[in-house]
Amino acid sequence: KNGLSLAENQQPINLMEELDVSNYLVFKKDNEDGPDVKGGHPDALIIHATRVQKNSDAYGEAFITTFRTFISPLELIQKLSHRYTVYHCQLNDAKQKAAKESFSLLVRVVNDLTAPDLTERLLVILMNFKYQLVSAGHLNMAKLLRVKLIEKVLIFKQKATLTMQTPSSHAVTTSLPSLLDLKSAEIAEQMTLLDAELFQKIEIPEVLIWAQEQCEERSPNLTRFTEHFNKMSYWARTQILSQTDSKDREKHVIKFIKIMKHLRKINNYNSYLALLSALDSAPIRRLEWHKTITEGLKEYCALIDSSSSFRAYRQALADTNPPCIPYIGLVLQDLTFVHIGNPDLLPEGSTNFSKRWQQYHIVVNMKRFKKGCYPFKKNEKIIGFFENFETYLDEDAMWQISEDIKPRGTRKNNVN
Repeated sequence: KNGLSLAENQQPINLMEELDVSNYLVFKKDNEDGPDVKGGHPDALIIHATRVQKNSDAYGEAFITTFRTFISPLELIQKLSHRYTVYHCQLNDAKQKAAKESFSLLVRVVNDLTAPDLTERLLVILMNFKYQLVSAGHLNMAKLLRVKLIEKVLIFKQKATLTMQTPSSHAVTTSLPSLLDLKSAEIAEQMTLLDAELFQKIEIPEVLIWAQEQCEERSPNLTRFTEHFNKMSYWARTQILSQTDSKDREKHVIKFIKIMKHLRKINNYNSYLALLSALDSAPIRRLEWHKTITEGLKEYCALIDSSSSFRAYRQALADTNPPCIPYIGLVLQDLTFVHIGNPDLLPEGSTNFSKRWQQYHIVVNMKRFKKGCYPFKKNEKIIGFFENFETYLDEDAMWQISEDIKPRGTRKNNVN
């Protein structure tokens, strides 16, 4: 079946009250690649998701991951609770089954709700639905929903509390070590712990929403993670440029290269790229460096070479097992390309689920890596040295120092 044109089929019925919605789905042809369901009416896509409730089912996983790109969590919960209400009291076995399937998907949706999804109205609707279940005598279902609901209410209250809190001050440290005093492997581990803490808080919907809207309010954890990346990069540049002696600058560059080597070993591509972007930044790259440094940097840059669509990095990531912190910038870039390059609707007006399928496959690795956990313990001495990467020069100041070291127009010579 290739589905009916929505423009030609202006049905007066509520699809959420229909058992068979196959005519409102667009299936792939025998000679086509991609998912079996290419698209369809949003309600038909929802109903299809209720029928494939196994964790191993790719469509169900893709739907749960991407539904926010075409329907809000509030609307989806309202539709599923309506379908359950219509069918649960009917004697027909197929309708009873449809009611149970709708409830199962609703619980999965509630379980997947993130802090930005949670509003007072949404929680009230869920609370009322829970009371409806109790009134109907479906106590096991009500208990299951109540457990999930309590979790989300706590997150909602926590969100409200966080917005009222003022940033806490950093712990006072009597004397901070220098970068060269600390072991490269230990620095890499502590960078990774800070990265991992922020990475674990990122919800997959935030990433999908960012590719569409670039809305910081709806992607708060992602925003904090990318800000952390930028601060680390500027901090590393500042560490190098703040050295007045050329030999000290060179020692700091070598130190950062050693740290990057350890970051690569422990699969922290995020900090790896933050430091690489620092060493490869124009104010630092234009200075004169020993040939071993410039040659070494070329090797490190090869991992993230963009000329072949980041093939080396993608292969490295595919071969990596958790724990791992991927470079979030490429995830966002891929999602943005998919969003811009694919219409939200198919030619006949139905929701383009093939687009959501592509989005799902981009974030699959993120979901996989979020399950990993690093075994390192926090080292307060090194964490204190980082000072949350808040101490850095602005772009103009970096350029001024770089040009004081090597005035413009001076020919660059690599030191042998």
